[in-house]
Amino acid sequence: MEYIFLVLFLVSVLFAGIGVIKPDFLQRYIKRTQSRKQNLKLYGLIALVSFIGIGISAPATDTHPVAGALITQEVIDGAELNDSVAANEVPVPADLEVIDPLSVSEDSLYTVTRVVDGDTIEVLIDGEKKVVRYIGINTPETVHPSKPVECFGLEASNKNKELVAGKSVRLVKDVSETDSYGRLLRYVYVDDVFVNLQLVQGGYANASSYPPDVAFNDDFRSAEQEARMGKRGLWGDVCTTVASESARPEAVVAATPAPEPATAGQCTIKGNINSDDEKIYHTVGCGSYSKTIIDESAGERWFCTESDALQAGWRKALNC
Repeated sequence: MEYIFLVLFLVSVLFAGIGVIKPDFLQRYIKRTQSRKQNLKLYGLIALVSFIGIGISAPATDTHPVAGALITQEVIDGAELNDSVAANEVPVPADLEVIDPLSVSEDSLYTVTRVVDGDTIEVLIDGEKKVVRYIGINTPETVHPSKPVECFGLEASNKNKELVAGKSVRLVKDVSETDSYGRLLRYVYVDDVFVNLQLVQGGYANASSYPPDVAFNDDFRSAEQEARMGKRGLWGDVCTTVASESARPEAVVAATPAPEPATAGQCTIKGNINSDDEKIYHTVGCGSYSKTIIDESAGERWFCTESDALQAGWRKALNC
């Protein structure tokens, strides 16, 4: 029925326009003389009636009020949650599960069975123990087989234990599933506490991004800057830095005399500085060794031993 009213509405609008522009054109069909005003009134009235008829006869539309109410409530709840959480307790965003590349299931909680160090834990997943490496941050070494225990490493490890040991955590993936060592790469949450971020805010870790897993890179760098300005943890008086203020915390070690600079003719270890100002050394056999060119004028250097490189604030490349 609504289609009949629709056709009538369109025809009446057309005739109203013709009757106003050229009233004599309609006279040959209706066999009577009408003025422009009369044509406008007649066909305008027919258009109005047909328009009302369309509204009355059109079928009702299912607007799914229940689903709409649920969506609205989710938005409200998410806003209230974000307003109520303290700055150092960042929750997983309410819509994280639909934002590529991040995904999380709030029902997936895993028990922490062991804290390896400041940025690595072991969790129980489907009855199997898995090692999880925190994304986007790096804490001083305490258990690395080829590196000494670095300053504030034990404090970072103990802080991580305080935050997660024996607790149930949510694990959020960015892009990569695992690192080159087979460890799961994840953002870690205990209730509403974003563990990765809190470690950086407290000065226990520094921002250390490795593309493509950079979803919270800006947050981590901002938190590190605040920790530096507040002289917290790594950036306080406890540790002595042997590199410039822009060096990464891998350079924070106990105060010892720095080795004399080496040259290419004497030594083979390449100390490179990447675009993020991270100091990375490459030994013979590393994946990027042959491609790495040392620019000593930019602060890059050669090392004779790995211990010299570590002492000077460089870390070993991940592809070695």
